[in-house]
Amino acid sequence: MISVGIVGLPNVGKSTLFKALTKKQVDISNYPFCTIEPNVGVVVVPDERLQKIAKVTKPQKITPTIIEFIDIAGLVKGAHKGEGLGNQFLARIREVDIICQIIRNFQNEKIIHVDGSINPKRDIETINLELIMKDLETIDKRLEKTSKEAKGGNKEKIKELEQLKELKNWLNTFKLIKDLDNLNQYEPIIKELSFLTAKPAVYIANIKNEKNGGKTIEINNIKAIALDLKYEEELSELSEAEIIELNIKPSSLDLIIRICYDTLELITFYTVVGGKELRAWTITKETKAPKAAGKIHGDFEKGFICADVVDWQELIEAGSPSKAREKGFTRTEGKDYIIQDGDVVEFKFKV
Repeated sequence: MISVGIVGLPNVGKSTLFKALTKKQVDISNYPFCTIEPNVGVVVVPDERLQKIAKVTKPQKITPTIIEFIDIAGLVKGAHKGEGLGNQFLARIREVDIICQIIRNFQNEKIIHVDGSINPKRDIETINLELIMKDLETIDKRLEKTSKEAKGGNKEKIKELEQLKELKNWLNTFKLIKDLDNLNQYEPIIKELSFLTAKPAVYIANIKNEKNGGKTIEINNIKAIALDLKYEEELSELSEAEIIELNIKPSSLDLIIRICYDTLELITFYTVVGGKELRAWTITKETKAPKAAGKIHGDFEKGFICADVVDWQELIEAGSPSKAREKGFTRTEGKDYIIQDGDVVEFKFKV
């Protein structure tokens, strides 16, 4: 399950977004290995294809893919030193796959800005600086240990020491690790230490004009999606029928999920287990069939033999899985096949 951390300064709209999103929260008991926390919401990923596939496969159960949103404690200056709820804030960011940073871009005298005035550019810089300082602290701790180990001539530790110094120099220029041109060469150490500034990020500008919701604006050379989060929260209280009846602008919240998927380069494939359960699965682009099978169960990857694959549109055109096979739409693919977005797959494996 993909995890999104909602971050930002106090009073920027983080909790408002979280409340709006979690009105769509699913019953967590249906999903194994998930925990229930007050600031964690699990939401269904919008997918029109799922219902269309269900019409021709006629499953007893439909299980969509889900995404987790975490409302992380508000950040203040000095968070990396433990100011406010800084330690909690920074610890939770390490656990997420992507950061959704909320930037206040509206005036309201009743809602005080923590820094006294509205300045989106400054707010982004404040948050980024705290992340940078925490990463520098992480590097300094690791440098002390690695320096001692490298003295023994261990080539791996010598390489690690060089990389840590390079990353430290980069951060000292107040740049984020994720903006490095040659990021792949640092992947092992980044993965191990979970650097905060290596996390991919999307930006939401909280505005006070629902008509401009969903538009892209630029703040400090960063593209942000403009959303009226208070409007979205109020809209989440209405049913689809009420929204149509009142003829008001529909929600733009699904846009956040789509952008997170695009940023993380994620796709969705589908399985129909024994004709009983239609299920959506999330994987990264360029994932080969055995690894996709392992997403369902680890033993499937080890015992993978082949996969019967049909594109979801061809399946719907055929009218049923059996007719898709008759028409030659269903293909048998081997270990080197790369799963495509929208594939409907039946894996075959050794027991």
